[in-house]
Amino acid sequence: MDAALLLLADSRLPAGGHAHSGGVEEAVRVGAVTGPDDLARFLRGRLATAGLVAAALAAAACELGSSVIDAAAPARRRPADLASESTGGGPERTGGPPEPIALWRRLDAEADARTSSPAQREAARTQGRLLVRTARRIWPSPVLETLAGAVPEGAHHPIALGAAAAAAGCDPGQAALAATYSSVTGPATAAVRLLGLDPVTVHRLLADLAPSLDETARAAHTAARPERGAADPESRWTPHPDGEGTADPDLADPGFAGDAWWAALPAAAAPALDLLAENHLKAGTRLFVS
Repeated sequence: MDAALLLLADSRLPAGGHAHSGGVEEAVRVGAVTGPDDLARFLRGRLATAGLVAAALAAAACELGSSVIDAAAPARRRPADLASESTGGGPERTGGPPEPIALWRRLDAEADARTSSPAQREAARTQGRLLVRTARRIWPSPVLETLAGAVPEGAHHPIALGAAAAAAGCDPGQAALAATYSSVTGPATAAVRLLGLDPVTVHRLLADLAPSLDETARAAHTAARPERGAADPESRWTPHPDGEGTADPDLADPGFAGDAWWAALPAAAAPALDLLAENHLKAGTRLFVS
């Protein structure tokens, strides 16, 4: 689904991303970014920290979103389940692994825990809420419906991005790449507007970052693979468990409930970005929301 990936990562997607500078506006105001060289260092640092974390969360959300799609497909249901549902019944859930809504909330909480700045958390939720609203119209899917119901206040942007990627038919590696791409292209575009930089020069900076984008996306995808936490079959989320409560390998989703999987998600901190975000709120004149 390469075409879907391009549409998802397109800056013209009407999801409000153009209103956020990714910390560049405040960095310009305090003199930390004054030209292309400063910007290149800023983008590399952002990619290695916030970019890596966002990519892993997006990949994880895409993994979870894909499982929701699989669980909703009638072809994946067992004949006994379909017969039960046709008579008004349904597969019972008496304990066991968590359902998708609980997993969405857990994943969003993991994003919250990795975002120290309240200003950044609010900005991420605003972007996520707008992206889900837009994606629900473009790529209608049970993924986006369950996420919107699980986190009505707005999921963090990387979670929304991963869910939208799953709805669009992208795989988790592509979701991670879209996240790394947006983590640097948004700030780069903002810097052009703020400093009047040559757009060709800035795009050259992005081209130089391309190998690092790929490398970061691969590392994030590896960290976000749920099978890292699936050593214990009881940790597998099974949309339709059988009567004895054991995992059905044809229906079970790999290890979303396993503690090892959650622990493997990157948590690279970026204190400078947190400080920039908090100070940005106090600025008298702001071109960008965040």
